[in-house]
Amino acid sequence: MSAMEITALSSPSSCGRLLEFNQRLEITIDIAHGLTYLHSYAERQIIHRDVKSSNILLTDSLRAKVADFGFARLGAADNGDTHVETNIKGTIGYLDPEYMRTYHLTTRSDVYSFGVLLTEMLTGRRAVEPKRPPEERVTVIWSFKKFDAGQAAELLDPGLEERIDTSILMRIFGLAMLCATPVRSDRPEMISVGEQLWTIRADYLRTSGSG
Repeated sequence: MSAMEITALSSPSSCGRLLEFNQRLEITIDIAHGLTYLHSYAERQIIHRDVKSSNILLTDSLRAKVADFGFARLGAADNGDTHVETNIKGTIGYLDPEYMRTYHLTTRSDVYSFGVLLTEMLTGRRAVEPKRPPEERVTVIWSFKKFDAGQAAELLDPGLEERIDTSILMRIFGLAMLCATPVRSDRPEMISVGEQLWTIRADYLRTSGSG
């Protein structure tokens, strides 16, 4: 990612260096706020349908903006969570499995994609890694297995040199896994996701002595 212009978030690195943990948190909070606006505060609810790293733009100060609304659809007229019928659109690795099975699109499909994106930001891996061993190729599935085994620390991007408190890691990965759970009704709304990210970041800054 270039720090000289608005550019796509293609990996957790900037100008040849890895983004720090706090920078990653700030980027994901910006994305959560953008999706919260689309789902809850726009004049008519908007479902993005293609939330992924290459559709997130970063400014030179690393502020994130949700972009590319080519697949976007209007949601419920009352900004509720009622589904709309639609042909499947999106990107492999980020697609809500329940949407693929039922063709029913809701804001929770964006939440699923955000969970995959948050997992990418934390692990430093792409959503799909075809060159890795079979059990690691789909990053969110690999992450679920590691998290359920209590191995959240092993999920964190090895390029990060700072030590992150275990409780912070469990909470941030737990949130990512909750967003990306296969069962739509178990996923939180984006407004709740944003609030939880803010709290996690505040606790991270407190425990790390940053800020």
